[in-house]
This record gives sequence, structure tokens and C-alpha cells, in this order.
Amino acid sequence: MPKMTMVQALNMALRQEMEKDDRVIVLGEDVGVDGGVFRVTDGLIDRFGPDRVVDTPLAESAIVGMSIGMAVYGLRPVCEIQFSGFSYLNFHQIECHASRLRHRSQGRWTVPMVLRTPYGGGVRALEHHSESREVFYAHMPGLKMVIPSGPRNARALLVSAIRDPDPVIFFEPKAVYRAFREDVPEEEETLPIGKSLLAREGRHVTLITYGAMVRPVLEAADRLSQTDGIEPEVIDLLTLAPLDDTLLVESAKKTGRVVIVHEAPCSYGPGAELVARLVEKAFYFLEAPVRRVTGFDLIMPLFAREKAYLPNAERIVRAVKETLEAAA
Repeated sequence: MPKMTMVQALNMALRQEMEKDDRVIVLGEDVGVDGGVFRVTDGLIDRFGPDRVVDTPLAESAIVGMSIGMAVYGLRPVCEIQFSGFSYLNFHQIECHASRLRHRSQGRWTVPMVLRTPYGGGVRALEHHSESREVFYAHMPGLKMVIPSGPRNARALLVSAIRDPDPVIFFEPKAVYRAFREDVPEEEETLPIGKSLLAREGRHVTLITYGAMVRPVLEAADRLSQTDGIEPEVIDLLTLAPLDDTLLVESAKKTGRVVIVHEAPCSYGPGAELVARLVEKAFYFLEAPVRRVTGFDLIMPLFAREKAYLPNAERIVRAVKETLEAAA
């Protein structure tokens, strides 16, 4: 079983799905000749040609609009927006058309397309290159919102997204692209969209997170275990919409204490919805208020202050200890 980075695993998913299904089309800015800004689509144009790996103009709305049309007429387009901060230009197409066509047509048409885009901080990028605005898409009915956390689940989830009959927004944490390698099987592997993952079993506190934040959360959990005898349970959401709250509610009932971690701004962020679900379904089991460790309510700073913005193991450890010391 080869060890792969997330970039390599995503590339394999695209290549294998294009080999199996000639309806799968890749399109976006520089995805062909240059292989994508992060080289996720590297080599695909050589294998499948410019009719199936399409270099588009720099026009996000047009890229998504074309993808919607292709999907309605029977293809399975996978479009790339170079950075999630550029995706605001395609909001009209996503909200007004991609998310609504199944409803508008009373089920006659579906939009089996995937919008891939790198998101989040941690790579010392410029303005509009480090946003974490996943809540915009998770909030839209008719869309599925997927965020992998490592090479293996990224490959499996992308395959599932390509095969899904509805539009899937696929956020790729760029800080994880080449940060580590995992064993990724060459044979087919999928993960269901809408299911979370128990990343670490524990008993004292539940840590809920996703995407690039899974690594600092696991680092904090290991540190707490080794130095304080605290055994956190870690849940990797993998999908924000539809949100699987079964696992996190069961875990909260078991531990009685919860800390939520994400790099998106705190106010109205994904953590707020998670807290609401916990209050609705596990309130009487909670022994302390749910805490959030998040990005701050400001524009993602440039690289000189980026580390101060992003949640890290120290902030997570502190929040866990405060939660364990608090009374409900």
C-alpha cells in the first residue's frame, strides 16, 4: 500500500474515476497544462486530453455555470476554484442554480457536479487565499459540504463526491496537502458522505473538529494524555452538510464535556450549529458549558500574524482544562 500526500491521493481519485467513467470531466484555471496551482490535477491532461481536462479562462462564475450545464446534460464535472477566497464570484451560480435545480424541477434534473477548492490558512498566503468560509456552503439547502482531513479519507470522499447525484462542495485543507503521508490503497475505496469519524477514543472530554484542525486536536489530545492523564475523545466530522450528529451526541453523553475546534471565525461559525445540536440532544448529559476554540472574528491576517490567528495545541489544551474544571 503506497504512502501518499493528500495531493497525490486526490490526483489518484480523479485519475481512477476518469478511467472508469468517461463522463467525468475536470475543468478550471490552469488544471490542464500546469496541473493545477497545487498540482492536484498534474498529468491528467496527458492521459485524458484537453477535451476532458479543460483549462478555462479566469472566470469563476463561468467555470461553475459551465459545470452546472454539463451536469444537467449527463456529464460529471469536477471543477476547481484555485482558492476558496475566489469562490464568492460563483455564489450566484451555486445558490441560484446548482443547489436548487432538483427542487425547481421536482426531481426531474439533478446536478452531479463537484466544486473542489483549497481552503484555510497555514501556508503564509496572501489576502483572499486563506479564508475558512465553509459555513456559507453548509448553510445552503441542496448542497453537500465535505472537508477531508488526511490523504486516505480525502481520496475516498472525493470518489464518493464524484459519484453523488447532487452538487458537492469539496473543501481541501491546503495546510494538509503535503504535511504528511498515509497509506492509501490503490484498489477502490469510498467513504459515505454525511458520516463522521471517531479519530481517537477517550472518556474525559469530547473534542469535535474537521479539516486541518484535526492534527492540532490530536496533538493536544496526546499531550493531555501523556502529561495530565486526561483521555480526550476526538471526532472528525468529515462532512458539514449533511451533518452527522449521532456520533458527537453519543460521545457528549459519554464524556459530559465538549470542546469544538475550527479555524473559521467564531461568531455564527460551524461550532454554533454543533453547540445547538448538543443542547437539543444531549443537554442533560453535559456537565459544563461547551467551549469553542476557533479563529477570531476578523479577516484572516497575513503571514506575520497567521499563527496567532489559527487554533493550536496550546489553546486547545487550555480550553480542555478549563472545561474539566468548570461546573455545569
